[in-house]
Amino acid sequence: MSGPIRIANCSGFFGDRPSAAFEMVEDGPIDVLTGDWLAELTMLILSRIQAKRPGQGFARTFVTQMEQVMGTCLDRGIKVVSNAGGLDPDGCAEAVAEVADKLGLHPTIAYVDGDNVLDRAEALWRSGDLLGFDGETLDDVSQLNSANAYLGCFGIVEALTQGADIVITGRVTDAAVVCGPAAWHHGWQRDDFDQLAGGVVAGHVIECGAQATGGNYSFFTEIDGRTEIGGRARFGFPWADVAADGSSVIGKHDGTGGTVNVGTVTSQLLYEIGGPAYLGPDVTARFDSLALDKIADDRVRISGVRGEAPPSTLKVAMNELGGYRNSISLALTGLDIEEKARFAQATFWDACPYGPEDFRSIDEAVVRTDMADAPTQEAATAVWRLTVKDPDERKVGRAFSDAFVHTALAGIPGLYGLGGGPRPASPYGIYRPALVPSALVPQHVHVAGGSTTKVESVAPTGAPIDIADAPPSIPIEGSTRLAPLGTIIGARSGDKGGNANIGLFARDVDAWRWLDTTMTSELLRQLLPETDGMQIDRHRFANLWSLNFVVHGLLQEGVAASTRQDPQAKAVGEWLRSRVVPIPESLLPSEG
Repeated sequence: MSGPIRIANCSGFFGDRPSAAFEMVEDGPIDVLTGDWLAELTMLILSRIQAKRPGQGFARTFVTQMEQVMGTCLDRGIKVVSNAGGLDPDGCAEAVAEVADKLGLHPTIAYVDGDNVLDRAEALWRSGDLLGFDGETLDDVSQLNSANAYLGCFGIVEALTQGADIVITGRVTDAAVVCGPAAWHHGWQRDDFDQLAGGVVAGHVIECGAQATGGNYSFFTEIDGRTEIGGRARFGFPWADVAADGSSVIGKHDGTGGTVNVGTVTSQLLYEIGGPAYLGPDVTARFDSLALDKIADDRVRISGVRGEAPPSTLKVAMNELGGYRNSISLALTGLDIEEKARFAQATFWDACPYGPEDFRSIDEAVVRTDMADAPTQEAATAVWRLTVKDPDERKVGRAFSDAFVHTALAGIPGLYGLGGGPRPASPYGIYRPALVPSALVPQHVHVAGGSTTKVESVAPTGAPIDIADAPPSIPIEGSTRLAPLGTIIGARSGDKGGNANIGLFARDVDAWRWLDTTMTSELLRQLLPETDGMQIDRHRFANLWSLNFVVHGLLQEGVAASTRQDPQAKAVGEWLRSRVVPIPESLLPSEG
């Protein structure tokens, strides 16, 4: 039986810390360097880059990082696996090859494609093979900018088996870049569902980089911040030691900043998920089966992960141009804030050649960031914000911006704009998820200097496993005291297309009992009034002392189209933690 393989992350998104690859290679021993560059929004961004510069629809930052570490990786036998190929994995592979040639190096480079179904989308839709996600009706797809199926890990396995030193993919699942090297190293087969599920869970934990080592962590004040480079100043990136049975140890290089503990790992497990069955192209990982244990400082073991057969379909991330948008933000300072907002609204629409009813949508809000008797001008200031969308660029361009300018001397007292002067209209995209039969989207593995290998995306079937629901918690009795929810409960929130997920976790069994019996969908709706009228799904993860809520439609038509100030729902969990609720005094720190 092979020993564990250490797979290190150096990117959680397109734009992450550029020095991370060098740090992960130089600061400690690793077997594989990988990272995640792609998100739903990233595919839209890359499609716009590709439209302007054909052959350039990939993450150029990855190529720069390869120039920094390629020689060391080859010397030490470190494999590199990346989804930075985006919409142009072949173009990315060619760019990396040019870097290698410049450095006088000779790596074997492979790229995996087949995920891009844009050219086939309309035909698949007309044949009934491209279906709306989660039972939704799928309308005409002729105006798509991108359409990419989420492929699994076995194209990566094939590339590594053929001797690739660097593997570049298009749209694979975020966890595939970790599960692939683990499956290759340990020789996992397609029906090794438990092992594959363990690889997927490890990949999910480290895919977002420093979010597993203390980034975006509710209890960040507990992280040691005494050193300038380390602690809370610069978090190290994570790695996963994945064993043959699918268990893993999550850690970071010694001496780097941040922390790895059960809380940081739990937070990341709850990030951007739905229910306990985590669907993927290779396996359905059961998040309600796993166990977390701290085994040393900055070392957390994940064990017991069970897996089921994957669905017979692949998820497809599609983007199309939704139209154009523009925004204005006016400062409301001092007294009479609400009256000033109403006056600003009236004068703006009087000056605008179009009325509110002429735009496809408008979003207006008064953001009360002001305080009474403020010691600074900024502290005395609230904001009136207006965002409009429409297919007609002219409406939301100069016509909209000029209306703001025309009110400058004839509006509210103290009027000035925030965020710079008038802006032109900007295009926005709409995210549309879909499903396609796995059999119709094989992977193609291209090894430089070799042949192309076809890898089928169809996985074996299998009976579902039975994981018993944890019994209901027993309520905690006794006196209560009003306190912010976050005094005892952590959170991690994020986007799922147009939906938002909010994961809540307790750090001891008594706090879990209280959370489980208290935090209902109805209470969540009361604490977060923005969710009023929206469908809210509640999922229990008793093994993690956690709940996960999915709020449908909070992000409107997806991140690129959302008019929320927080379009990716990154801080919804922290908003919820700030809400004051009655908490049993036995769970709270003593006063004084």
